[in-house]
Amino acid sequence: MIFQKIQNKQAKIAVIGMGYVGLPIAIEFAKKFSVIGFDIKDEVIKKLRNKIDPAGEVAPEEFENIDILYTTNIEDLKNANFFIVAVPTPIDEHKKPDLFPLLSACETVGKVIKKGDYVVFESTVYPGCTEEDCVPVIEKFSGLKFIDDFKVGYSPERINPGDKVNTLTTIRKITSGCDQESSEEIANVYLSIIKAGIFKASCIKVAEAAKIIENTQRDVNIAFMNELSIIFNKIGINTYEVIEAAGTKWNFLKFYPGLVGGHCIGVDPYYLVHKAKELDYHTHVISAGRFVNDSMGGYIAKQTVKKIVGQEKNILHSKVLVLGFTFKENVSDIRNTKVADLVKELESYKVNVDVYDPHADFEEVKHEYNINLCDKISENYDAIIAAVSHNEFLNYDETFFKKITNPDAIFVDVKGIYRQKVKSMIYWSL
Repeated sequence: MIFQKIQNKQAKIAVIGMGYVGLPIAIEFAKKFSVIGFDIKDEVIKKLRNKIDPAGEVAPEEFENIDILYTTNIEDLKNANFFIVAVPTPIDEHKKPDLFPLLSACETVGKVIKKGDYVVFESTVYPGCTEEDCVPVIEKFSGLKFIDDFKVGYSPERINPGDKVNTLTTIRKITSGCDQESSEEIANVYLSIIKAGIFKASCIKVAEAAKIIENTQRDVNIAFMNELSIIFNKIGINTYEVIEAAGTKWNFLKFYPGLVGGHCIGVDPYYLVHKAKELDYHTHVISAGRFVNDSMGGYIAKQTVKKIVGQEKNILHSKVLVLGFTFKENVSDIRNTKVADLVKELESYKVNVDVYDPHADFEEVKHEYNINLCDKISENYDAIIAAVSHNEFLNYDETFFKKITNPDAIFVDVKGIYRQKVKSMIYWSL
């Protein structure tokens, strides 16, 4: 039994991908078992060996007193028996699933896997991907037969970047296996570190589907609120006030409008759309929700420009400060951030834009989006757009904002967090 061997350290766990998902899993297992942390990036492994998490999610003290080997050497993986694949599953420029990182990881596993080994996938995929896309690659490169020679399972990641309350061990974990034996063994392995317990899905496809609809459900609900915010703006009422009022009913779901980016909510629905197309079904609600959310950056920029022009200012000479660039508050992750859309739209009107974010990496933003972050906040702004609710920004008040703006400046509050703070400036929010 694989779990018993892992307990006795007769078998090792290998985690493929040392990102925001893989690293916490590897560290948690390494507190009890023998673990190999594998990544293809030399710079990532060098930082981990120096007890530095490149994503800034894992505290330095978490690296102490654990049994783990960080490596880029595929030969080291031959010592493992239980493989966990936690690599990114992005979309390409055509909004289609990009399975290259996942299938490359499968190729790596296929080259080192042995008879009796296990492979568990944590990367978000469409239902059927594990067995229909991943398993054949492992079989091809290993020469082994699925189920007869090696077992496969799926246990979707539920890590919320920047959340220090709902962490890996305190969130209930979904597990699944390719047969009854693997279902039990995989559940036992995860149960050894997950304090909140596990939920055993009936099969791999159910586990895959459960993960992808979590984010798709949020995406559709946020899209509804974004569409409402457009309607309420035309009516002349504040969306957050409407939500506050409606929220007095016990069964009202409090979702809020905003920019929906990142590597989960802004990406995962496209995997479900892709699978539906394969099945000759055109998604209506999901695709409409994606369209609405993908357009919000441009919408906010256009509304800002309209309001600047409404103050009889020359838009070509206007200056706008954008507070925040990461895809969500209090993280350094800029993947698929919709603030980029907002900035690009403003620049298309020849607006002078300063983007300030104390969490984002200057070089990474320049490389990925060709946008230059400013190292400090300047003055003489005609508009301020509070795009991301970093803790550092929550201490700013109207006195500060007025000090750095010109007369009749516009304050755009994307998340509605300054509603009670900004009283005398020209205020607008979703």
